[in-house]
Amino acid sequence: MHLSFNNNSFRFMAALLASLFTSAWLSLSQPANSTSSAVQFVDVAQPAGLRDRVVNGGEKTKKYVFESTGSGVAVFDYDGDDHPDIFVVNGSCLEGFPSDQAPTNHLYRNNGDATFVDVTAKAGLIHSGWGQGVCVGDYDNDGNSDLFVTYYGSSNLLYHNDGQGHFSNVTLKAGLDNILRNWSTGCAFVDYDKDGFLDLFVAGYVDLDLAKTPLPGANSHCRWKGVPVFCGPRGLPAAKNHLYHNNRNGAFTEVSLKAGIQMTSDCYGLSAIGSDFQNRGWPDLYVACDSTPSLLYHNNGNGTFRETGIESGVAFNQDGFTQAGMGVSVGDYDGDGWLDILKTNFEDDVPDLYRNSGNGTFTFETYDAKLGFQLRYLSWGGGFFDFDNDGWCDIFIANGHVYPEPETQGLGGRYRQRNLLFRNLGNGTFDDVTKLSGPGLELERSGRGVAFADFDGDGDIDIVINNQNDLPTLLKNEGGNRKNCIQVKLRGTRSNRDGIGARVSVLAGDRKQIDEVRSGGSYLSQNDLCLHFGIGDMKRVDEVEVRWPSGAVDRIKDVLANQRLFVEEGRGLLRAIRLALTSPSRNHSQ
Repeated sequence: MHLSFNNNSFRFMAALLASLFTSAWLSLSQPANSTSSAVQFVDVAQPAGLRDRVVNGGEKTKKYVFESTGSGVAVFDYDGDDHPDIFVVNGSCLEGFPSDQAPTNHLYRNNGDATFVDVTAKAGLIHSGWGQGVCVGDYDNDGNSDLFVTYYGSSNLLYHNDGQGHFSNVTLKAGLDNILRNWSTGCAFVDYDKDGFLDLFVAGYVDLDLAKTPLPGANSHCRWKGVPVFCGPRGLPAAKNHLYHNNRNGAFTEVSLKAGIQMTSDCYGLSAIGSDFQNRGWPDLYVACDSTPSLLYHNNGNGTFRETGIESGVAFNQDGFTQAGMGVSVGDYDGDGWLDILKTNFEDDVPDLYRNSGNGTFTFETYDAKLGFQLRYLSWGGGFFDFDNDGWCDIFIANGHVYPEPETQGLGGRYRQRNLLFRNLGNGTFDDVTKLSGPGLELERSGRGVAFADFDGDGDIDIVINNQNDLPTLLKNEGGNRKNCIQVKLRGTRSNRDGIGARVSVLAGDRKQIDEVRSGGSYLSQNDLCLHFGIGDMKRVDEVEVRWPSGAVDRIKDVLANQRLFVEEGRGLLRAIRLALTSPSRNHSQ
Protein backbone atom coordinates (compact mmCIF):
# COMPACT_ATOMS: atom_id res chain seq x y z
CA MET A 1 0.00 0.00 0.00
CA HIS A 2 3.01 2.27 -0.15
CA LEU A 3 2.64 5.03 -2.70
CA SER A 4 5.15 4.82 -5.52
CA PHE A 5 5.87 8.55 -5.44
CA ASN A 6 6.57 9.02 -1.72
CA ASN A 7 10.22 9.74 -2.52
CA ASN A 8 9.44 12.04 -5.42
CA SER A 9 9.72 15.42 -3.73
CA PHE A 10 8.72 17.40 -6.81
CA ARG A 11 5.36 15.75 -7.14
CA PHE A 12 4.68 15.85 -3.43
CA MET A 13 5.40 19.57 -3.25
CA ALA A 14 3.14 20.16 -6.25
CA ALA A 15 0.35 18.26 -4.52
CA LEU A 16 0.99 20.12 -1.27
CA LEU A 17 0.83 23.53 -2.97
CA ALA A 18 -2.39 22.49 -4.69
CA SER A 19 -3.72 21.38 -1.32
CA LEU A 20 -2.94 24.72 0.31
CA PHE A 21 -4.45 26.68 -2.56
CA THR A 22 -7.64 24.64 -2.55
CA SER A 23 -7.98 24.77 1.23
CA ALA A 24 -7.67 28.55 1.10
CA TRP A 25 -10.30 28.70 -1.64
CA LEU A 26 -12.68 26.60 0.41
CA SER A 27 -12.19 28.63 3.58
CA LEU A 28 -13.05 31.80 1.67
CA SER A 29 -16.08 30.21 0.05
CA GLN A 30 -17.60 29.02 3.34
CA PRO A 31 -19.85 31.43 5.23
CA ALA A 32 -18.05 32.60 8.36
CA ASN A 33 -21.03 31.86 10.60
CA SER A 34 -21.88 28.41 9.19
CA THR A 35 -22.18 25.84 11.97
CA SER A 36 -24.46 23.25 10.37
CA SER A 37 -26.11 22.34 7.12
CA ALA A 38 -29.67 21.37 6.25
CA VAL A 39 -28.65 17.70 6.45
CA GLN A 40 -27.24 16.10 9.58
CA PHE A 41 -25.82 12.57 9.86
CA VAL A 42 -26.17 10.77 13.19
CA ASP A 43 -24.68 7.39 14.09
CA VAL A 44 -27.53 5.12 15.19
CA ALA A 45 -25.77 1.74 14.81
CA GLN A 46 -26.10 0.51 18.39
CA PRO A 47 -29.72 1.55 19.05
CA ALA A 48 -30.60 0.21 15.59
CA GLY A 49 -29.20 -3.21 16.49
CA LEU A 50 -25.79 -3.29 14.77
CA ARG A 51 -23.92 -4.35 17.89
CA ASP A 52 -21.43 -6.97 16.70
CA ARG A 53 -17.77 -6.05 16.53
CA VAL A 54 -15.77 -6.63 13.37
CA VAL A 55 -12.28 -8.11 13.82
CA ASN A 56 -9.43 -7.40 11.40
CA GLY A 57 -6.02 -8.42 12.76
CA GLY A 58 -4.05 -6.78 15.55
CA GLU A 59 -5.03 -3.43 17.01
CA LYS A 60 -1.60 -2.15 18.11
CA THR A 61 0.57 -3.83 15.51
CA LYS A 62 0.04 -5.77 12.30
CA LYS A 63 2.48 -8.45 11.16
CA TYR A 64 1.05 -9.18 7.70
CA VAL A 65 -0.70 -7.08 5.08
CA PHE A 66 -3.96 -9.07 5.21
CA GLU A 67 -4.51 -7.76 8.74
CA SER A 68 -4.92 -4.25 7.32
CA THR A 69 -7.33 -4.49 4.40
CA GLY A 70 -10.52 -4.82 6.41
CA SER A 71 -13.74 -5.99 4.83
CA GLY A 72 -16.87 -4.91 3.03
CA VAL A 73 -20.58 -4.56 3.66
CA ALA A 74 -23.59 -5.32 1.47
CA VAL A 75 -27.08 -3.88 1.43
CA PHE A 76 -29.85 -5.89 -0.24
CA ASP A 77 -33.44 -6.93 0.34
CA TYR A 78 -32.82 -10.62 0.99
CA ASP A 79 -36.39 -11.49 2.03
CA GLY A 80 -38.39 -9.43 -0.46
CA ASP A 81 -40.22 -7.27 2.08
CA ASP A 82 -39.14 -3.99 0.40
CA HIS A 83 -36.81 -3.06 3.29
CA PRO A 84 -33.02 -3.11 2.69
CA ASP A 85 -31.10 -5.49 4.96
CA ILE A 86 -27.39 -5.43 5.89
CA PHE A 87 -24.71 -8.10 5.52
CA VAL A 88 -21.41 -7.35 7.30
CA VAL A 89 -18.27 -9.27 6.35
CA ASN A 90 -16.07 -10.15 9.33
CA GLY A 91 -12.40 -11.05 9.66
CA SER A 92 -10.09 -12.76 12.12
CA CYS A 93 -6.75 -12.37 13.90
CA LEU A 94 -3.43 -14.21 13.82
CA GLU A 95 -3.93 -15.72 17.27
CA GLY A 96 -7.17 -17.37 16.21
CA PHE A 97 -10.20 -18.09 18.40
CA PRO A 98 -11.80 -21.03 20.14
CA SER A 99 -14.21 -22.67 17.70
CA ASP A 100 -17.27 -21.39 19.53
CA GLN A 101 -15.97 -17.83 19.79
CA ALA A 102 -14.68 -17.09 16.29
CA PRO A 103 -16.04 -13.92 14.70
CA THR A 104 -18.63 -14.53 12.01
CA ASN A 105 -20.20 -12.58 9.21
CA HIS A 106 -23.55 -11.05 10.19
CA LEU A 107 -26.87 -10.67 8.40
CA TYR A 108 -29.13 -8.04 9.95
CA ARG A 109 -32.78 -8.09 8.94
CA ASN A 110 -34.47 -4.70 8.65
CA ASN A 111 -37.60 -4.67 10.83
CA GLY A 112 -39.13 -2.08 8.52
CA ASP A 113 -38.30 0.90 10.70
CA ALA A 114 -34.49 0.94 10.25
CA THR A 115 -33.94 -1.17 13.34
CA PHE A 116 -32.32 -4.52 12.77
CA VAL A 117 -32.26 -8.04 14.19
CA ASP A 118 -29.36 -10.45 13.74
CA VAL A 119 -30.63 -13.42 11.69
CA THR A 120 -27.22 -14.85 10.74
CA ALA A 121 -27.75 -18.29 12.26
CA LYS A 122 -31.33 -18.59 11.08
CA ALA A 123 -30.28 -17.62 7.56
CA GLY A 124 -27.48 -20.21 7.48
CA LEU A 125 -24.70 -17.63 7.09
CA ILE A 126 -22.51 -18.40 10.10
CA HIS A 127 -18.94 -18.48 8.77
CA SER A 128 -15.55 -17.42 10.08
CA GLY A 129 -12.26 -16.56 8.42
CA TRP A 130 -10.44 -13.64 6.85
CA GLY A 131 -13.47 -12.23 5.06
CA GLN A 132 -12.79 -9.55 2.44
CA GLY A 133 -15.42 -8.48 -0.10
CA VAL A 134 -19.04 -9.12 -0.95
CA CYS A 135 -21.32 -8.62 -3.94
CA VAL A 136 -24.97 -9.34 -4.67
CA GLY A 137 -26.77 -10.73 -7.71
CA ASP A 138 -29.54 -13.18 -8.58
CA TYR A 139 -27.31 -15.55 -10.55
CA ASP A 140 -30.01 -18.17 -11.22
CA ASN A 141 -32.90 -15.76 -11.97
CA ASP A 142 -35.23 -17.25 -9.38
CA GLY A 143 -36.22 -13.82 -8.07
CA ASN A 144 -34.00 -13.86 -4.97
CA SER A 145 -30.70 -11.97 -4.71
CA ASP A 146 -27.75 -14.24 -3.87
CA LEU A 147 -24.45 -13.49 -2.07
CA PHE A 148 -20.83 -13.98 -3.05
CA VAL A 149 -18.19 -13.46 -0.33
CA THR A 150 -14.43 -13.33 -0.92
CA TYR A 151 -11.68 -14.45 1.45
CA TYR A 152 -7.99 -14.46 2.16
CA GLY A 153 -6.58 -17.93 2.86
CA SER A 154 -9.69 -19.99 2.10
CA SER A 155 -12.23 -20.58 -0.61
CA ASN A 156 -14.63 -17.84 -1.58
CA LEU A 157 -18.29 -18.64 -0.92
CA LEU A 158 -21.42 -18.48 -3.09
CA TYR A 159 -24.64 -18.47 -1.09
CA HIS A 160 -27.93 -19.29 -2.82
CA ASN A 161 -30.98 -17.45 -1.47
CA ASP A 162 -34.05 -19.72 -1.35
CA GLY A 163 -36.47 -16.81 -0.89
CA GLN A 164 -37.66 -18.21 2.44
CA GLY A 165 -35.08 -16.45 4.58
CA HIS A 166 -32.36 -19.08 4.24
CA PHE A 167 -29.11 -19.33 2.27
CA SER A 168 -27.27 -22.46 1.15
CA ASN A 169 -23.55 -22.72 0.47
CA VAL A 170 -23.50 -23.84 -3.18
CA THR A 171 -19.85 -23.02 -3.88
CA LEU A 172 -18.94 -26.60 -4.77
CA LYS A 173 -22.08 -27.17 -6.85
CA ALA A 174 -21.44 -23.94 -8.74
CA GLY A 175 -17.86 -24.95 -9.59
CA LEU A 176 -16.39 -22.07 -7.60
CA ASP A 177 -14.87 -24.03 -4.73
CA ASN A 178 -11.34 -23.99 -6.12
CA ILE A 179 -11.09 -20.34 -7.10
CA LEU A 180 -8.50 -18.16 -5.48
CA ARG A 181 -8.01 -20.04 -2.27
CA ASN A 182 -5.26 -17.53 -1.57
CA TRP A 183 -6.58 -13.97 -1.64
CA SER A 184 -9.65 -12.57 -3.41
CA THR A 185 -10.88 -9.04 -2.80
CA GLY A 186 -13.51 -7.11 -4.77
CA CYS A 187 -16.19 -8.85 -6.81
CA ALA A 188 -19.05 -7.92 -9.11
CA PHE A 189 -21.87 -9.78 -10.81
CA VAL A 190 -22.16 -8.58 -14.39
CA ASP A 191 -23.88 -9.96 -17.50
CA TYR A 192 -20.92 -9.29 -19.76
CA ASP A 193 -22.33 -11.24 -22.75
CA LYS A 194 -25.96 -10.12 -22.25
CA ASP A 195 -27.42 -13.64 -22.31
CA GLY A 196 -29.74 -12.81 -19.41
CA PHE A 197 -27.65 -14.55 -16.74
CA LEU A 198 -25.18 -12.87 -14.38
CA ASP A 199 -21.53 -13.75 -14.70
CA LEU A 200 -18.97 -13.14 -11.95
CA PHE A 201 -15.79 -11.05 -11.86
CA VAL A 202 -13.37 -11.52 -8.93
CA ALA A 203 -10.31 -9.35 -8.28
CA GLY A 204 -7.15 -10.78 -6.73
CA TYR A 205 -4.70 -8.91 -4.49
CA VAL A 206 -1.50 -10.74 -3.46
CA ASP A 207 -0.39 -14.31 -4.11
CA LEU A 208 0.77 -14.56 -0.52
CA ASP A 209 3.09 -17.26 0.81
CA LEU A 210 3.70 -16.54 4.49
CA ALA A 211 6.82 -18.71 4.47
CA LYS A 212 8.36 -16.33 1.95
CA THR A 213 6.92 -13.07 3.26
CA PRO A 214 9.46 -10.80 5.03
CA LEU A 215 8.69 -9.59 8.51
CA PRO A 216 8.10 -5.92 9.41
CA GLY A 217 11.13 -3.74 8.83
CA ALA A 218 12.98 -6.36 6.74
CA ASN A 219 13.41 -4.11 3.68
CA SER A 220 12.28 -0.83 2.12
CA HIS A 221 8.84 -2.30 1.34
CA CYS A 222 8.42 -3.03 5.05
CA ARG A 223 8.89 0.47 6.45
CA TRP A 224 6.68 3.55 6.44
CA LYS A 225 8.17 6.95 7.25
CA GLY A 226 11.02 5.17 9.03
CA VAL A 227 8.76 2.91 11.11
CA PRO A 228 8.90 -0.91 10.70
CA VAL A 229 5.51 -2.06 9.39
CA PHE A 230 4.11 -5.11 7.58
CA CYS A 231 5.47 -5.83 4.11
CA GLY A 232 3.47 -5.37 0.95
CA PRO A 233 1.93 -5.28 -1.36
CA ARG A 234 5.03 -3.97 -3.15
CA GLY A 235 7.70 -6.62 -3.27
CA LEU A 236 5.16 -9.45 -3.15
CA PRO A 237 3.75 -11.39 -6.14
CA ALA A 238 0.42 -10.12 -7.44
CA ALA A 239 -2.64 -12.34 -7.63
CA LYS A 240 -4.75 -12.68 -10.78
CA ASN A 241 -8.16 -11.31 -11.66
CA HIS A 242 -10.76 -13.87 -12.70
CA LEU A 243 -13.93 -13.95 -14.80
CA TYR A 244 -16.50 -16.74 -14.53
CA HIS A 245 -19.19 -17.32 -17.15
CA ASN A 246 -22.64 -18.37 -15.97
CA ASN A 247 -23.54 -21.71 -17.57
CA ARG A 248 -27.25 -21.01 -16.95
CA ASN A 249 -27.57 -24.25 -14.97
CA GLY A 250 -26.41 -23.02 -11.57
CA ALA A 251 -22.72 -23.45 -12.34
CA PHE A 252 -19.91 -21.25 -13.68
CA THR A 253 -16.93 -21.78 -15.99
CA GLU A 254 -13.71 -19.81 -15.70
CA VAL A 255 -13.05 -17.81 -18.88
CA SER A 256 -10.35 -15.43 -17.59
CA LEU A 257 -7.80 -16.19 -20.31
CA LYS A 258 -10.29 -16.71 -23.12
CA ALA A 259 -12.01 -13.40 -22.34
CA GLY A 260 -8.74 -11.44 -22.11
CA ILE A 261 -8.99 -10.68 -18.39
CA GLN A 262 -5.56 -12.08 -17.57
CA MET A 263 -3.82 -10.71 -20.67
CA THR A 264 -2.71 -7.65 -18.71
CA SER A 265 0.14 -6.52 -16.49
CA ASP A 266 0.14 -7.52 -12.84
CA CYS A 267 -2.31 -5.70 -10.59
CA TYR A 268 -2.78 -5.69 -6.83
CA GLY A 269 -6.54 -5.60 -7.35
CA LEU A 270 -8.86 -4.36 -4.63
CA SER A 271 -12.29 -2.98 -5.56
CA ALA A 272 -14.08 -3.88 -8.79
CA ILE A 273 -17.19 -2.56 -10.53
CA GLY A 274 -19.07 -3.14 -13.77
CA SER A 275 -20.47 -0.19 -15.74
CA ASP A 276 -21.23 0.92 -19.29
CA PHE A 277 -18.78 3.78 -19.74
CA GLN A 278 -19.36 4.34 -23.47
CA ASN A 279 -23.18 4.24 -23.57
CA ARG A 280 -23.08 1.24 -25.93
CA GLY A 281 -25.21 -1.13 -23.87
CA TRP A 282 -22.21 -3.32 -22.96
CA PRO A 283 -20.82 -3.40 -19.39
CA ASP A 284 -17.12 -2.69 -18.94
CA LEU A 285 -15.08 -3.56 -15.83
CA TYR A 286 -12.92 -1.24 -13.72
CA VAL A 287 -10.49 -2.41 -11.04
CA ALA A 288 -8.88 -0.10 -8.47
CA CYS A 289 -5.32 -1.40 -8.11
CA ASP A 290 -2.97 -0.80 -5.20
CA SER A 291 0.52 0.45 -6.13
CA THR A 292 0.07 -0.71 -9.74
CA PRO A 293 -1.80 0.85 -12.67
CA SER A 294 -5.56 0.51 -12.30
CA LEU A 295 -7.35 -1.46 -15.01
CA LEU A 296 -10.25 -0.69 -17.34
CA TYR A 297 -11.49 -3.73 -19.24
CA HIS A 298 -13.33 -2.53 -22.36
CA ASN A 299 -16.10 -4.96 -23.34
CA ASN A 300 -15.65 -5.83 -27.02
CA GLY A 301 -19.23 -7.11 -27.27
CA ASN A 302 -18.12 -10.56 -28.43
CA GLY A 303 -17.35 -12.23 -25.11
CA THR A 304 -13.88 -10.70 -24.79
CA PHE A 305 -12.33 -7.65 -23.16
CA ARG A 306 -9.40 -5.39 -23.99
CA GLU A 307 -7.57 -3.62 -21.17
CA THR A 308 -7.56 0.14 -21.91
CA GLY A 309 -6.70 1.78 -18.59
CA ILE A 310 -3.67 3.70 -19.80
CA GLU A 311 -5.08 4.87 -23.12
CA SER A 312 -8.39 5.79 -21.44
CA GLY A 313 -6.63 7.89 -18.79
CA VAL A 314 -7.78 5.98 -15.70
CA ALA A 315 -4.68 3.93 -14.86
CA PHE A 316 -2.62 6.70 -13.23
CA ASN A 317 -3.00 10.17 -11.81
CA GLN A 318 -2.62 13.23 -14.01
CA ASP A 319 1.18 13.12 -13.66
CA GLY A 320 1.45 9.53 -14.84
CA PHE A 321 2.24 8.07 -11.41
CA THR A 322 0.82 4.84 -10.07
CA GLN A 323 -1.28 5.16 -6.93
CA ALA A 324 -2.49 2.98 -4.10
CA GLY A 325 -6.06 2.59 -5.37
CA MET A 326 -8.57 1.35 -2.77
CA GLY A 327 -12.23 2.03 -3.59
CA VAL A 328 -14.16 2.91 -6.73
CA SER A 329 -17.52 4.48 -7.50
CA VAL A 330 -19.37 5.38 -10.69
CA GLY A 331 -21.80 8.24 -11.28
CA ASP A 332 -22.64 11.12 -13.59
CA TYR A 333 -21.43 13.88 -11.29
CA ASP A 334 -21.63 16.67 -13.90
CA GLY A 335 -24.97 15.67 -15.44
CA ASP A 336 -23.72 15.31 -19.02
CA GLY A 337 -25.13 11.81 -19.58
CA TRP A 338 -21.77 10.00 -19.30
CA LEU A 339 -20.72 7.98 -16.27
CA ASP A 340 -17.63 9.19 -14.41
CA ILE A 341 -15.26 7.41 -12.01
CA LEU A 342 -14.15 8.22 -8.47
CA LYS A 343 -11.20 6.25 -7.03
CA THR A 344 -9.88 6.56 -3.48
CA ASN A 345 -6.19 6.33 -2.61
CA PHE A 346 -3.54 6.17 0.12
CA GLU A 347 -2.36 8.94 2.45
CA ASP A 348 -0.28 11.74 0.89
CA ASP A 349 -2.44 11.50 -2.22
CA VAL A 350 -5.81 12.77 -3.41
CA PRO A 351 -8.88 10.93 -4.70
CA ASP A 352 -9.06 10.55 -8.47
CA LEU A 353 -12.08 12.12 -10.13
CA TYR A 354 -12.06 10.94 -13.74
CA ARG A 355 -14.53 12.81 -15.93
CA ASN A 356 -15.89 10.79 -18.84
CA SER A 357 -15.16 12.69 -22.08
CA GLY A 358 -17.68 10.63 -24.04
CA ASN A 359 -15.12 9.36 -26.55
CA GLY A 360 -13.60 6.46 -24.63
CA THR A 361 -11.25 8.64 -22.59
CA PHE A 362 -11.37 10.34 -19.21
CA THR A 363 -9.82 13.54 -17.86
CA PHE A 364 -8.39 13.95 -14.35
CA GLU A 365 -10.55 16.61 -12.66
CA THR A 366 -9.65 16.28 -8.98
CA TYR A 367 -8.08 19.70 -8.58
CA ASP A 368 -10.52 21.56 -10.83
CA ALA A 369 -13.36 19.95 -8.86
CA LYS A 370 -11.84 21.22 -5.56
CA LEU A 371 -11.20 17.69 -4.25
CA GLY A 372 -7.41 17.94 -4.19
CA PHE A 373 -6.65 18.98 -0.65
CA GLN A 374 -7.22 15.92 1.57
CA LEU A 375 -3.63 14.61 1.60
CA ARG A 376 -3.68 13.57 5.26
CA TYR A 377 -6.42 10.93 4.84
CA LEU A 378 -6.12 7.29 3.79
CA SER A 379 -9.36 6.59 1.94
CA TRP A 380 -11.40 3.45 1.26
CA GLY A 381 -15.12 2.98 0.59
CA GLY A 382 -17.87 5.40 -0.30
CA GLY A 383 -18.44 7.24 -3.53
CA PHE A 384 -21.22 9.04 -5.36
CA PHE A 385 -24.67 9.51 -3.79
CA ASP A 386 -27.14 12.39 -3.51
CA PHE A 387 -27.44 13.08 0.22
CA ASP A 388 -29.57 16.25 -0.04
CA ASN A 389 -31.86 15.28 -2.96
CA ASP A 390 -30.87 18.26 -5.08
CA GLY A 391 -30.28 16.06 -8.14
CA TRP A 392 -26.46 16.20 -8.09
CA CYS A 393 -24.09 13.37 -7.09
CA ASP A 394 -22.32 14.20 -3.84
CA ILE A 395 -19.36 12.23 -2.44
CA PHE A 396 -18.80 10.38 0.83
CA ILE A 397 -15.42 8.81 1.67
CA ALA A 398 -14.55 6.56 4.63
CA ASN A 399 -11.02 6.88 5.99
CA GLY A 400 -8.63 5.05 8.29
CA HIS A 401 -4.95 4.16 8.31
CA VAL A 402 -3.41 0.72 7.74
CA TYR A 403 -0.51 1.12 10.18
CA PRO A 404 -1.28 1.45 13.91
CA GLU A 405 2.41 1.39 14.86
CA PRO A 406 3.34 5.07 14.28
CA GLU A 407 0.52 6.27 16.52
CA THR A 408 1.01 3.63 19.21
CA GLN A 409 4.72 4.44 19.30
CA GLY A 410 4.06 8.16 19.65
CA LEU A 411 5.47 8.98 16.22
CA GLY A 412 2.40 10.76 14.89
CA GLY A 413 -0.09 9.79 12.23
CA ARG A 414 -3.75 9.14 13.00
CA TYR A 415 -4.81 5.51 12.74
CA ARG A 416 -8.47 6.31 13.31
CA GLN A 417 -9.68 9.08 11.03
CA ARG A 418 -12.92 10.94 10.42
CA ASN A 419 -14.82 10.45 7.21
CA LEU A 420 -15.44 13.09 4.54
CA LEU A 421 -18.55 14.51 2.87
CA PHE A 422 -18.44 16.70 -0.23
CA ARG A 423 -21.49 18.51 -1.59
CA ASN A 424 -21.79 18.80 -5.35
CA LEU A 425 -22.35 22.47 -6.21
CA GLY A 426 -23.77 21.63 -9.64
CA ASN A 427 -21.02 23.46 -11.51
CA GLY A 428 -18.37 20.73 -11.65
CA THR A 429 -16.98 21.51 -8.19
CA PHE A 430 -17.51 20.18 -4.67
CA ASP A 431 -17.58 21.78 -1.23
CA ASP A 432 -16.29 20.01 1.89
CA VAL A 433 -19.28 20.07 4.26
CA THR A 434 -17.98 17.42 6.67
CA LYS A 435 -17.80 19.72 9.69
CA LEU A 436 -21.26 21.13 9.00
CA SER A 437 -23.13 17.85 8.61
CA GLY A 438 -23.67 16.37 12.02
CA PRO A 439 -22.04 14.42 14.86
CA GLY A 440 -21.87 11.20 12.87
CA LEU A 441 -19.17 12.70 10.69
CA GLU A 442 -17.05 13.70 13.69
CA LEU A 443 -16.41 10.07 14.68
CA GLU A 444 -12.85 8.82 14.25
CA ARG A 445 -12.64 5.18 13.23
CA SER A 446 -10.70 2.99 10.82
CA GLY A 447 -13.35 2.75 8.11
CA ARG A 448 -13.27 0.30 5.20
CA GLY A 449 -16.39 -0.92 3.35
CA VAL A 450 -19.29 1.49 2.76
CA ALA A 451 -22.76 1.02 1.32
CA PHE A 452 -25.67 3.40 0.65
CA ALA A 453 -29.42 2.81 1.07
CA ASP A 454 -32.62 4.42 2.31
CA PHE A 455 -32.93 2.15 5.33
CA ASP A 456 -35.96 3.83 6.89
CA GLY A 457 -37.85 4.54 3.67
CA ASP A 458 -38.06 8.25 4.38
CA GLY A 459 -36.80 9.43 1.00
CA ASP A 460 -33.15 10.14 1.72
CA ILE A 461 -29.97 8.05 1.62
CA ASP A 462 -28.31 6.68 4.76
CA ILE A 463 -24.81 5.17 5.06
CA VAL A 464 -23.47 1.97 6.64
CA ILE A 465 -19.72 1.56 7.26
CA ASN A 466 -17.71 -1.54 8.15
CA ASN A 467 -15.00 -0.34 10.55
CA GLN A 468 -11.81 -2.24 11.31
CA ASN A 469 -11.72 -3.66 14.86
CA ASP A 470 -14.86 -1.79 15.82
CA LEU A 471 -18.63 -1.75 15.59
CA PRO A 472 -20.20 -0.77 12.28
CA THR A 473 -21.36 2.81 11.81
CA LEU A 474 -24.90 3.50 10.62
CA LEU A 475 -25.28 7.14 9.63
CA LYS A 476 -28.92 8.18 9.57
CA ASN A 477 -29.64 11.02 7.15
CA GLU A 478 -31.72 13.67 8.91
CA GLY A 479 -33.02 16.34 6.58
CA GLY A 480 -32.07 15.02 3.17
CA ASN A 481 -35.76 14.57 2.42
CA ARG A 482 -36.48 18.29 2.65
CA LYS A 483 -36.13 17.94 -1.11
CA ASN A 484 -38.02 15.40 -3.21
CA CYS A 485 -36.90 12.15 -4.79
CA ILE A 486 -37.94 9.14 -6.84
CA GLN A 487 -36.67 5.59 -6.29
CA VAL A 488 -36.63 2.81 -8.87
CA LYS A 489 -36.40 -0.95 -8.22
CA LEU A 490 -36.13 -3.21 -11.26
CA ARG A 491 -37.16 -6.77 -12.08
CA GLY A 492 -35.82 -8.25 -15.29
CA THR A 493 -37.52 -10.92 -17.39
CA ARG A 494 -35.47 -11.28 -20.57
CA SER A 495 -32.60 -9.58 -18.76
CA ASN A 496 -31.17 -10.84 -15.46
CA ARG A 497 -33.77 -10.73 -12.72
CA ASP A 498 -32.02 -8.05 -10.60
CA GLY A 499 -31.73 -5.75 -13.61
CA ILE A 500 -27.97 -5.37 -13.12
CA GLY A 501 -26.62 -3.37 -16.05
CA ALA A 502 -29.93 -1.61 -16.75
CA ARG A 503 -29.65 2.13 -17.46
CA VAL A 504 -32.30 4.32 -15.80
CA SER A 505 -32.91 7.95 -16.71
CA VAL A 506 -35.18 10.35 -14.86
CA LEU A 507 -36.53 13.53 -16.49
CA ALA A 508 -37.91 16.16 -14.10
CA GLY A 509 -38.41 19.60 -15.58
CA ASP A 510 -35.28 20.58 -17.49
CA ARG A 511 -33.00 18.12 -15.64
CA LYS A 512 -32.26 14.62 -16.87
CA GLN A 513 -30.31 12.23 -14.66
CA ILE A 514 -28.90 8.79 -15.41
CA ASP A 515 -27.73 5.88 -13.31
CA GLU A 516 -27.29 2.12 -13.57
CA VAL A 517 -28.05 -0.88 -11.40
CA ARG A 518 -24.61 -2.20 -10.43
CA SER A 519 -22.99 -4.97 -8.45
CA GLY A 520 -19.77 -4.36 -6.52
CA GLY A 521 -17.94 -1.07 -6.07
CA SER A 522 -17.25 1.21 -3.09
CA TYR A 523 -14.58 -0.71 -1.20
CA LEU A 524 -15.27 -4.47 -1.40
CA SER A 525 -18.96 -3.64 -0.89
CA GLN A 526 -22.43 -3.55 -2.40
CA ASN A 527 -24.96 -0.72 -2.48
CA ASP A 528 -28.71 -1.27 -2.49
CA LEU A 529 -29.91 -2.31 -5.95
CA CYS A 530 -32.78 0.18 -5.63
CA LEU A 531 -31.76 3.40 -7.43
CA HIS A 532 -32.35 6.79 -5.82
CA PHE A 533 -32.74 10.10 -7.69
CA GLY A 534 -33.07 13.42 -5.92
CA ILE A 535 -35.28 15.85 -7.87
CA GLY A 536 -35.11 18.98 -5.74
CA ASP A 537 -38.37 20.92 -5.47
CA MET A 538 -40.06 19.15 -8.39
CA LYS A 539 -43.40 17.66 -7.38
CA ARG A 540 -43.58 15.23 -10.30
CA VAL A 541 -41.26 13.35 -12.64
CA ASP A 542 -42.02 13.78 -16.34
CA GLU A 543 -40.56 10.43 -17.36
CA VAL A 544 -38.67 7.45 -16.02
CA GLU A 545 -36.97 5.44 -18.76
CA VAL A 546 -35.38 2.02 -18.27
CA ARG A 547 -33.06 0.60 -20.92
CA TRP A 548 -32.57 -3.07 -20.13
CA PRO A 549 -29.50 -5.16 -21.02
CA SER A 550 -31.71 -7.10 -23.45
CA GLY A 551 -32.31 -3.91 -25.44
CA ALA A 552 -35.91 -3.54 -24.28
CA VAL A 553 -37.06 -0.10 -23.14
CA ASP A 554 -39.80 0.73 -20.63
CA ARG A 555 -41.09 4.25 -20.00
CA ILE A 556 -43.30 5.55 -17.19
CA LYS A 557 -44.80 9.01 -17.66
CA ASP A 558 -45.94 11.69 -15.20
CA VAL A 559 -45.00 10.16 -11.85
CA LEU A 560 -45.73 11.73 -8.47
CA ALA A 561 -42.57 12.47 -6.47
CA ASN A 562 -41.49 10.68 -3.29
CA GLN A 563 -42.40 7.18 -4.39
CA ARG A 564 -40.54 3.93 -4.90
CA LEU A 565 -41.41 2.52 -8.30
CA PHE A 566 -41.25 -1.20 -9.04
CA VAL A 567 -40.66 -1.69 -12.75
CA GLU A 568 -40.72 -5.01 -14.59
CA GLU A 569 -39.12 -5.51 -17.98
CA GLY A 570 -41.77 -5.51 -20.69
CA ARG A 571 -44.61 -4.55 -18.35
CA GLY A 572 -43.46 -1.20 -17.02
CA LEU A 573 -44.74 0.01 -13.66
CA LEU A 574 -45.99 -2.87 -11.52
CA ARG A 575 -46.66 -0.94 -8.34
CA ALA A 576 -45.49 2.05 -6.33
CA ILE A 577 -45.21 2.78 -2.63
CA ARG A 578 -45.18 6.18 -0.98
CA LEU A 579 -42.09 7.04 1.00
CA ALA A 580 -42.52 7.86 4.69
CA LEU A 581 -41.36 11.46 4.72
CA THR A 582 -40.46 12.32 8.31
CA SER A 583 -38.64 15.65 8.17
CA PRO A 584 -40.64 18.12 10.31
CA SER A 585 -39.50 21.14 8.31
CA ARG A 586 -40.51 20.05 4.82
CA ASN A 587 -43.67 21.02 2.99
CA HIS A 588 -45.57 17.80 2.35
CA SER A 589 -47.98 19.27 -0.17
CA GLN A 590 -47.46 17.70 -3.58
